[in-house]
Amino acid sequence: MSQEKVIVVGGGASGMMAAGRAAESGAPVLLLEKTKRLGNKLRITGQGRCNLTNVADMSDFIAHFGPNGSFLHNAFARFFNQDLIDFFAAQGVSTVVEQGQRVFPASSDAHQVADALAGYLRQSGARVRFKSRVAKLKAEGGQIAGVRTEGGEFLTAKAVIVATGGASYPGTGSTGDGYRLAQALGHTIVPIRPALVPLVIKEDHAEALQGLSLKNVEVTLLLDGQPVTRQFGEMLFTHFGVSGPIILTLSAQVVDRLTQGKLELSINLKPALSDEQLERRLQRDFDRFGQRAFRNILKELLPSKMIALFVQLTGIPPDKPGHQITAAERGRLFNLLRDFRLTIVGHRPIAEAIVTAGGVSTREIDPRTMESHLVKGLYFCGEVLDINADTGGYNLQAAFSTGYVAGQSAACAVAGSFPGRTW
Repeated sequence: MSQEKVIVVGGGASGMMAAGRAAESGAPVLLLEKTKRLGNKLRITGQGRCNLTNVADMSDFIAHFGPNGSFLHNAFARFFNQDLIDFFAAQGVSTVVEQGQRVFPASSDAHQVADALAGYLRQSGARVRFKSRVAKLKAEGGQIAGVRTEGGEFLTAKAVIVATGGASYPGTGSTGDGYRLAQALGHTIVPIRPALVPLVIKEDHAEALQGLSLKNVEVTLLLDGQPVTRQFGEMLFTHFGVSGPIILTLSAQVVDRLTQGKLELSINLKPALSDEQLERRLQRDFDRFGQRAFRNILKELLPSKMIALFVQLTGIPPDKPGHQITAAERGRLFNLLRDFRLTIVGHRPIAEAIVTAGGVSTREIDPRTMESHLVKGLYFCGEVLDINADTGGYNLQAAFSTGYVAGQSAACAVAGSFPGRTW
């Protein structure tokens, strides 16, 4: 049996931040990681570029988390986007702000971010043990007592921080362990489900359009024909359906509404043009290229991969000259450009989701410290909590912020100090 002060379970973004901050604050810390490497999921986030945070102001930032966003007020007040940028600068990771106010490492290398956090652990004095999966948390008299590893070893601790991540990308080690550990000690687990997940569509269009990326389009989610929400930006066609930034953002709404009625995506391919401007554009193209075949005129309007499909959907013969296109036929093309409709029949599994929705109920966590209301000395941070946002760096910032607060609070608690104290 080994005696520790603070044990952190999980070596992802929130876990490394928690362990480093707790050690930096003076506590003896042991981080237990069940795989053989730190930051596995972090290393592949943002397609390997790692969207660290977003420079939006706090009110806008929190709004991206929906109803549970208010839980993060205290954590963000303690450690927010500029603090994170400064933190990584001190670790030798310079950053750049890109479209949508998203912050990336200047190197565009997620490995640099993970390695910098590992370096932070070494500098702070936190110890790391690999291939150490925690099988059980133990509490006595409402106080955390320690953890038991899968190998049967019991490690006592005055504070335990659960930073096990969600249930997406299980190959990185995120297999939902934290939900089981928390539930065994009486915590409520809000049902987990995929968030930021690609969508499956009914039509055969996806296979024909596979690999096509559409930029600057507006996509509206419809439930039984009524608009639910819309997003502007970039999307991608895959062999099963659609993905890309705006689809991932819409997906949380889709997952929660799949059983409520017919779900469709309405894609406006020319959102920058008013109806009148689009009508004039079509008339001008058909007049200007009147001798060209319809399929060749479409090259002025659409990506090449969409041309054959639009010929089929409009019902206009591909070889029909532009000057012979009727007003009714032009109207069918207009409607398709304005409202290219896809039927949603499902989503990809949670294993393919970027983020897990659901998790440990925030009602049972003190937002000032990340400590459990049920078990003293037990803390939670990161994706294991029931907090999730859309794309743009928001989720990683939440992981770092809650990890920072949990680590500092745990260190203060084991030192016998007031948990909210600034070290």
